Amino acid sequence: MREFFLTASAWQIVIAGTVFFAGIYLIYGCLTWLLTERLLPAWGIGRKLDPRPLTKGQWQREIGLSLLSILIFGVGLLLPWGLLRQGWVNLALEPSAVQVILEMLVLLLWNEVHFYITHRLLHTPWLRQFHLAHHRSVVTTPWSTYSFHPVEAILLGNVIVWPMWVHNFSIAALITLPLMSLLFNSIGHSNYEIYPHGTKPWFQASRRHQLHHACFKGNFGFMFAFMDRLLGTSLPDDAAASQLEKWHARQS
Repeated sequence: MREFFLTASAWQIVIAGTVFFAGIYLIYGCLTWLLTERLLPAWGIGRKLDPRPLTKGQWQREIGLSLLSILIFGVGLLLPWGLLRQGWVNLALEPSAVQVILEMLVLLLWNEVHFYITHRLLHTPWLRQFHLAHHRSVVTTPWSTYSFHPVEAILLGNVIVWPMWVHNFSIAALITLPLMSLLFNSIGHSNYEIYPHGTKPWFQASRRHQLHHACFKGNFGFMFAFMDRLLGTSLPDDAAASQLEKWHARQS
């Protein structure tokens, strides 16, 4: 894989990257949908967080925007590829298993920090217009994960470039980052919670992100809550309760 990335042409990089991001989007999206819409409800495990219906054409819109984001991510691989070809950054030659694992952990931490900062910026008056496309999905689905305006896709897609300036990462760790990132992103947008209501599990990405979409504020973190807790942007668990109560009242 390392040799391919170093020797491939620009077109090969774009095609391989686009196929890679499209593949994991399709696989994770289908698996998450199957689990949360069919298997888990049939087994009596967990619950849907926001019961309100999707807007008309939501899936089509989300998948359309996601395909555009996937193309942007594929083209975006030309940046690290170009930096490697110029010798401005490098990859680890023969990393040990311990080094790869440590790099994965570092990249996960960096991904959390990078996402929080970028997400907060996207909620400022200067960039909010580019984030509205993603927030059209008030009730999220597994297909919401890459449903971005192109500007947002570019801002989020550069996460891998910055760490490469300060360390020669292994190709295994670099490839693992989008795999783990989209996995947690699918969970966060699943609108489904497998834990009983009221519990406080260590991982609450789906509940936190559902509240963010419902309220359009707070809970700016990605997989974990430590950035929101550190910077005072956490939402209470009942932040969207009044919205859901009004919806339930209209249905009765």
